[in-house]
Amino acid sequence: MKKILFFLVLPFLALAGPKETVKIKTSAICEMCKERIEKNLALTKGVAKSDLNLDDKVITVEYDAAKIDAAGIRKVISETGYDADEVKAIAKDYAKLPNCCKKKD
Repeated sequence: MKKILFFLVLPFLALAGPKETVKIKTSAICEMCKERIEKNLALTKGVAKSDLNLDDKVITVEYDAAKIDAAGIRKVISETGYDADEVKAIAKDYAKLPNCCKKKD
């Protein structure tokens, strides 16, 4: 049975591109920020997993380099309303965030 499963899964593994990891500094503040960013990345083609550490505001993203690159991941984060390294949050998306997720100036 294990051999059958192995041969059924093998073609799908061959289709997956090389996995890469990137660390991106964000402007996330709270658990709601974490949930929002990780959810949007989970819905992004090519992103395998992500984990945002709120202590240092750095998100670690594992992705398929054949489907998306680090710039594309930064774009998704900025379109979610948050800064991603040097890429600033999209203003209209930032405006939609709850007040607790906005920077305190």
